[in-house]
Amino acid sequence: MIPVIICGGFGTKLWPISRQHRPKHFLPLINSKSLFQLNYEALRIHFAPSEIFVSTNKDHMNIAKQQVPEIPDENFILEPEMRNQGPATGLVAAFLYKRGLKDEPFMLVQVDVLREPADSFIKMMLDCDKIARKEKKYITGGIRTDSPVFGVDYLVKGKKVSDEGSVSIFEVDRFVWRSSLQETQDLIKQESVLIHANHTCMTPNGLLDMLRKYKPDWYAPLENYINGSPLESEYLKMPPGPLEDVTQNVHEDGESLVVELPFKWTDFGTFLSIDKYLKENKIYKVSENIIDFDGNDNFVMLDDSNKVVALVGVDNLVVVDTGDALLVCDKSESGKVGEVLKIVKSRNLSLT
Repeated sequence: MIPVIICGGFGTKLWPISRQHRPKHFLPLINSKSLFQLNYEALRIHFAPSEIFVSTNKDHMNIAKQQVPEIPDENFILEPEMRNQGPATGLVAAFLYKRGLKDEPFMLVQVDVLREPADSFIKMMLDCDKIARKEKKYITGGIRTDSPVFGVDYLVKGKKVSDEGSVSIFEVDRFVWRSSLQETQDLIKQESVLIHANHTCMTPNGLLDMLRKYKPDWYAPLENYINGSPLESEYLKMPPGPLEDVTQNVHEDGESLVVELPFKWTDFGTFLSIDKYLKENKIYKVSENIIDFDGNDNFVMLDDSNKVVALVGVDNLVVVDTGDALLVCDKSESGKVGEVLKIVKSRNLSLT
C-alpha cells in the first residue's frame, strides 16, 4: 500500500486564518501541530518516511518540508497548477506509474481530516490493500449516520466482499447525489446508507484505465506525461473538476466498492468543526485577555496574543482576528465564510 497525503486547496471556509500562502492543513491547530503533521504521524505507525508520498504544489512543498523534513523530495507529487481533485488524483496515478509502481495499490489520505484511533485507520488501509490486489474496482470510504448531513453524497452498500476479521468492505449498490432535506431524511433511515467519505484506493494502472473509459480529456494528457511529455504543458490541458465527475459513473456501472470506516472521522472544514473538536477534547484554552461576559459557547482565535477582546452578552459566535482581517460570524453560519472570501477577492482587498 502506498499512502499519499493530498494537500490541495487552502480551506476558504477557514479564512482569514487559512490563506493561499499558509493553508489550513499547515496551521498549528491542534496542540501546536498541523493536520499535515498529525496525518504524517498516524501513517508512521506502519510506514517509513520513504514510503509516504505527498500530493501538493511547489510553494506548499516548502512548508511541508519544514514541518516534516524526513519525507524525500522525490516523493512529492507537484501540481503545476491547482485544477481540483480530479486532475490531482489522475496525476498521483500517473506519477506512481512512471515510478514503476503501476500495480501497487495507493490510498489518498485527505489532509484536512483526522482519523482516530490511528491504529484502526492503518488496519483499514492494509485490509483495503488486500482487496485492491484482487479486485480491479475503485474503492472509496463511507460513514454511517443517523442525522442528515448536507453538502455530501451518499452510497448505498450492497454485498459484503471482505473476509471475516477484516474491515467491512461492500459492493456499491447505488450512488446518491446531494439531495433535498426530505430526500436525505428518508435515505438515512436505511441501515445500508453511508455518507461518501472518499479515501480513494486503487492501483495506478486501474485508476488510469478508469479515466480512459470515463474521462478521456483527463486521461490523454496523463498518458502523454507518462510517455515523456513535459508535465507543465500536459497538466494544463486537463479541465478542472472533482473526481466525482468520474466516480459517479463508476458507481452506477457497479465498478466500485465502499469500506465502512472503522474510526472516528473528523473533517476540519469550518470553524464550527474546529470549535467542536477542540472543546470535546478539552484542548480549547481561553487566555486572560479574552473576556466573555454573560455569553455562552463562543469561539475566539487571535494572532496577537496580547490583544484584549471582550464579548458581552453574545452566544455562539466565531471571532477570528489575524491583524489584517477580522471575522465575526454566528457559529452555525461558519460554512458561508468561503462566500465572504469571494467578495473580498472581487473588491481586490488583497487578503487572500
